[in-house]
Amino acid sequence: MEAGSLQVILNAVVVLFVLGVAFGVGLAFASRKLTVESDPRIEEIEALLPGANCGGCGYPGCRGLAEAIVGGAAPVTACPVAKDHTPIARVMGVETVAVEPKVARVRCAGGLQEARQRFIYLGVEDCVAAQNLGGGPKACEYGCLGLGTCVKACPFGAMTMSKNGLPVVDETKCTACGMCVKACPRQLITLWPVAKRVTVLCMNREKGTAVRPVCQVGCIGCRICEKNCPSNAITVEHNLARIDPQLCTECEICVEKCPMKTIKSKKKQERAAG
Repeated sequence: MEAGSLQVILNAVVVLFVLGVAFGVGLAFASRKLTVESDPRIEEIEALLPGANCGGCGYPGCRGLAEAIVGGAAPVTACPVAKDHTPIARVMGVETVAVEPKVARVRCAGGLQEARQRFIYLGVEDCVAAQNLGGGPKACEYGCLGLGTCVKACPFGAMTMSKNGLPVVDETKCTACGMCVKACPRQLITLWPVAKRVTVLCMNREKGTAVRPVCQVGCIGCRICEKNCPSNAITVEHNLARIDPQLCTECEICVEKCPMKTIKSKKKQERAAG
């Protein structure tokens, strides 16, 4: 190789080396100047969260919620899974009030034995798919479709399907994350105070004459529960009985008086089982 050609190669190598060093120094300087310092409280709060990343809070995982809390976009009590929000409040330097524990309750008692089916559904085992197929096989357009979409959505294994085609909640495992609530296309699942054991298990808002032919345990809007409730905790709106959990004293009079056995008491069921 001629001396001139070798010199050209050496010059090119030197130039590339100098450029590489210059770019490296420039990038290092830029990274120091442009780096956004992370608030150390984010790491602290993320460590205090359950780590379930269930999305029940409405944010993308526990990290997203921690950032939202530190940024002021979410309250310290935003995590529905956490049992005690006091440590998070302590990190943020604020006071917090106790959050009433809640649990998922399925507001439908019309399973395969109680509710009439319009046709046999042989499609995808998904409530949304069935709902989109002419409203699903159940004659009651407000009733549970029984295909277990809520069970599949539960990240804590707190729901199972009964032989009667209705989802059952294991309250010892339920964290009230709300994923089943979001998954149900008929909005039949609600987050209910754990301490309140009396629930109306129906969402049908049709008149009694339309309810009786499709379900043996559907609310017919007769107002017997409303008239007999001593604490005025029950009102009938749009042909459907509704309980105000803050007013309910769990006297169970409504449970005994309901002619359709639509109102159930967990306490009564537990007593019978025990």
